[in-house]
Amino acid sequence: MSSEVHLLRTENLSHRVDGTSLVDRVSVEIPAGDVVAVVGPSGPGKSSFLRLLNRLDEPTGGMVFLEGVDYREIPPQELRRRVGMVMQSPYLFPGTVADNLRFGPRQRGKDLSREDIEQLLARVNLSGYADRDVGKLSGGEAQRVSLARTLANEPEILLLDEPTSSLDENTQQDVEQLICDIIRDGGLTALIVTHDKDQARRVAQQAMVMESGRMVDLGPVKEVLGV
Repeated sequence: MSSEVHLLRTENLSHRVDGTSLVDRVSVEIPAGDVVAVVGPSGPGKSSFLRLLNRLDEPTGGMVFLEGVDYREIPPQELRRRVGMVMQSPYLFPGTVADNLRFGPRQRGKDLSREDIEQLLARVNLSGYADRDVGKLSGGEAQRVSLARTLANEPEILLLDEPTSSLDENTQQDVEQLICDIIRDGGLTALIVTHDKDQARRVAQQAMVMESGRMVDLGPVKEVLGV
């Protein structure tokens, strides 16, 4: 293992549930600015791996380091601010779009101004949506709000768990392009779980292949997945 400090590093990361190994001794180094597509056959390993990276689930073995620091030394709320996650299906709190965007920053004593909220919404192409009831949003709009809510926390790393798979084809393309733009413009590091190899080629520079909870390949997308 290299002595270089990577933004994110795992060592033999594992997660077992009722005797079943969902993530099995995964060791990987993610430099700052890398976008990694996590791909592989259907099964729980890919999403389970992602959930371990910000302690939505707890490892049963191995370690995770954020900028060289054992992430168990970082308060979970702070960890999840720095390592933000966007789920496959958006889960929004009842209320307005603005209410949702303000939630995370308020947990650390920061109150977003109206201008802050409008700037966040502009980043996800939802200008003017601040006062909309989230219960009346389309699936694509809700996923954009979910992304904006994560960005409100100013993350260093984005974890994206099949963020477009529950959307219709046209909306998938729009949200995918939006994610690419946000990652590029913000210089973010990102891991995206996807079953779509074409999507992996479009959004990521690196591909990580998982099978039965194990990492079986990691490298440039074109080498791992082909052109």
